[in-house]
Parts: sequence; C-alpha cells; structure tokens
Amino acid sequence: MRRIELPRQLAVRAEQLTERIAGTAGEARTSEAKGLWKHTTHRRELVTPLRALLNEMAHGNRCCMYCGDDLSTDIDHFEPVAENPLRTFDWLNHLLSCTACNSSCKRDQFPRDPETGDPLLIDPTTEDPFDHLYLSLDTGLYRGLTEKGRQTERVCGLNRDDLPEARCIARDGVVMCVEGWLSGREKGDHRKMAIAVRTVRNQPFADVAQFMLRQALLPKASVAFAFDLGEEILRHLRDPELRAALLI
Repeated sequence: MRRIELPRQLAVRAEQLTERIAGTAGEARTSEAKGLWKHTTHRRELVTPLRALLNEMAHGNRCCMYCGDDLSTDIDHFEPVAENPLRTFDWLNHLLSCTACNSSCKRDQFPRDPETGDPLLIDPTTEDPFDHLYLSLDTGLYRGLTEKGRQTERVCGLNRDDLPEARCIARDGVVMCVEGWLSGREKGDHRKMAIAVRTVRNQPFADVAQFMLRQALLPKASVAFAFDLGEEILRHLRDPELRAALLI
C-alpha cells in the first residue's frame, strides 16, 4: 500500500501543532496532544483532510488497514498518542481503521521487540502484511507467520466475531467475479469484464483477493486453495491478463 505524499499546506499545519505539543512539558504533553487532535478547528482544517487522503489510499471501499472491514472512518495512530504524543500529527503515523480495531482492540497497545525496541505491529504502508500473516481461504482465519504477525493478529483481533465468515464470503465473491470476467472475455463483453474487476477491487475485505492472487503463483498453492471450487479458481488466477486487472 503506497502512502500518498502529504500536501504542503497540511504538512505545515501538522508541524505547527507538533511544535505546540513539544512545548508542553512532562505528563501534560499527552493531554495537550489529545486536546489538539480533538479540537474542532484542527479537525476541520487538518484531521478531516487527512482522513480523505487515507480513504484514497485504502484498498476496497475504505477497508480498514488492519482487519479489512469496509467503510472505515477512524484515523488510528500506529504508535499511540499515549506512547509518543509527538507523533500525534505525524502523517507517517496515521492509518485508516475501523472503530473496532481502533477503539475496542488496539487502543494504546503497541508491543515492541524486547531486544531491538522495534514495533511488533504490521504497518501496511511500509511492508507487505502477507510476509507476516497467512490467511486460511477455507476458514477465513488469519495466522501469524512471524512474531509481528502473531502480535498484530492478537492486538487487532483479526479473527474476532464474524470477520472469518466475512472473509469466506469475500472469497466466494472473488470466485463469482472471476467466472463473470472469464465469461465476458469469451463473449467480448468488456463492460462485464470491467464490472467484475471493479467489484473485486471495491468489495469489503479486499485483502482476500490480493492474498489469493499472491498464493496462486506459489509452488504449494493447491494447499491454500483446498476449498470448494478452489482448484478451478486457482487455475484461472494464474491467467496473466486477469492478474494484471486485479492486482493492486
């Protein structure tokens, strides 16, 4: 996921507010940061435009950058304000999040490697989540491949409530859209092909389609596609033209 460059006007405003936070000493610094973030004027002039940029960056229909749920509205501070108030207005510290990930699960949690101090949460704007997480296409459950993946799954509750089932529904949606795309290509119906691509790209849990596309070219892809219609869809997801249309 590519982070959009922050427009100069917004960057200057963020720097000014960060300077105000830096000028506050001791324990009052966190309170000052939170107050500025919630201030009506700053929300209108800075926070709202930041959210619009994150909406543009997000996959699918404003998918949460942690769990993949759609229509997300929150700006999460990757490194929490309580942990580092000086990063409250740091554009590189902002991710689009659903309310559940932001307020119910992650909150102020920010695990670090005990030896290096590096964050043990995945930042999807700087690394590929699939280097750390494996998605079972059969169950919709995420499993950590690394300590960073395991901590992200735990802290953000990636397997909470109905998320696994929703990912399975997204998987089935990919299957149906691929079939529609293939039918459109066979008939020369470019409109049908375009609708199928748009649906996959904009559906909730857009991460499911991207995982399927990446897995399709791996040597043991058949293991990942061990679900109903999996073998058939695997063959189609290796089609170069289809891959070029669907990969983000």
